[in-house]
Amino acid sequence: MSRFPLATSSWDAAERDALQRVIESDRFSMGAEVAAFEAEFARFTGSRFAVMVNSGSSANLAMVAALRYTANPDLRLMPGDEVIVPAVSWSTTFFPLHQYGLHLKFVDIDRDTLNYDLAALEGAVTDRTRAIMAVNLLGNPNDFGAIRAIIGSRRVVLIEDNCESMGATFAGRQAGSFGVMGTFSTFFSHHISTMEGGLVVTDDEELHHILLALRAHGWTRNLPKFNRLTGEKSDDPFEESFRFVLPGYNLRPLEMSGALGRAQLAKLPDLIAGRRRNGALWQQAMAEHPLFRIQAETGASSWFGFSLVLRPDTDLSRRAVLDRLEALGFETRPIVSGDFTRNPVLELMDHSLHGRMIHAAEIDLNGFFIGNHHYDISEAIGILADFRG
Repeated sequence: MSRFPLATSSWDAAERDALQRVIESDRFSMGAEVAAFEAEFARFTGSRFAVMVNSGSSANLAMVAALRYTANPDLRLMPGDEVIVPAVSWSTTFFPLHQYGLHLKFVDIDRDTLNYDLAALEGAVTDRTRAIMAVNLLGNPNDFGAIRAIIGSRRVVLIEDNCESMGATFAGRQAGSFGVMGTFSTFFSHHISTMEGGLVVTDDEELHHILLALRAHGWTRNLPKFNRLTGEKSDDPFEESFRFVLPGYNLRPLEMSGALGRAQLAKLPDLIAGRRRNGALWQQAMAEHPLFRIQAETGASSWFGFSLVLRPDTDLSRRAVLDRLEALGFETRPIVSGDFTRNPVLELMDHSLHGRMIHAAEIDLNGFFIGNHHYDISEAIGILADFRG
C-alpha cells in the first residue's frame, strides 16, 4: 500500500448495511435497488433518465449502440459516419465507436485543460462530422459553451464520456448532462464506488427505452407497457418476456451494486466538496512550480486526480522523477492513456488525425498524475510543492 495511493475507499457502515439489505432480500440480480439508484442518480444529474450497467466501459458501449438503433435520423449514427474524439482518453471511449463501424477523427488536447483544443476542434468539424465525443478528463469539464458554439446549427450529435468527472459542473450544470447522452463510472477508483458499475443518462425517452433493451439481451421484458421502441407490449408475460427486438448484450449490474450506489450517492456532495478543497490547495501550492505544469480548471472540476507535466526547460527525466516520487510513497499513473494515437491498436481501426497531436504527445512523454481523495491530502501536496527532484 502506497503512502499516497491513487484510490482509497469511502465505504463505511452505510455500504455494509446496504449489502446486508440485499443479502436479507435474497434478490441478487438486477431489481428494485438498481431501479431506485437509477432514479436517484437521474435526479442528481438533472436528467430525466439513468440506466445502470456493469461498468463505465459498458456505458460507453450502450450509448454508442443506442445511436445506431434510434429511429431519430437526427441522432442515428451509421457505419462510416465520422465521430470526433480527443487524442487522450481511456481505450473504451474509442473502441465502441470502432465496433459500430464509425470513423474516428482524433483531435489534439489543450495543453492546460487537457480537454479539447477548442481551435483544433473547430477546424476538425466538417460537413462529414456526425458526432463529437466530449471527454471530461480527470474531473475537469469541457467548455460546453464553446463546443455548442462550434456545433451551431450543424447536424452534429454531442455525447459525453464523463466517467472520470462525476460531480463536476460547468455553468452550474452537471457534467455528463450536456450531450444527448452521457456516461459515468462507479468503479473503485472513481468518485463513488459500487465495486463495478456505470450509468448512462439522457433526457430522450426513446434512447432510454433502447438502452433498457440493449442492457439485457435486446429483449422487451424491461420496457414499460407503452414504450418508444415497440409501441404497446403484450399483456402475456410468457410471450413478451422472450421477445427480442435489438441485438443487445448482457450489461446488467448486480442488485448489490445498486444498493451500494444509493449509499454512495448520499455521500457524493461531501465527497466532491473534499476533493474540491484539495483542488483549491493544489492550485495555490503548485501554480508557479519550477518543474511541473498542472491542469487548468474549467468550470468546477471534481478533481479525479492531479496531473503533472514536466516543464520543457528541466533537465530531469520523467523516469527519474517517478522513481523519486515512488521512494517518497506516491503511486503514479500516466495521464489516462497518454496519446492514444500512438497505440498499435489504431492499425485495426478506421481513423484519421486532424493535424499533429502536439500536446497529447507532450503529456505522453512528460506527464503523469497522482491521486486525489475526499479527505485532506495537504501533506502530499506540501511534499510536491517542495519537490525539486
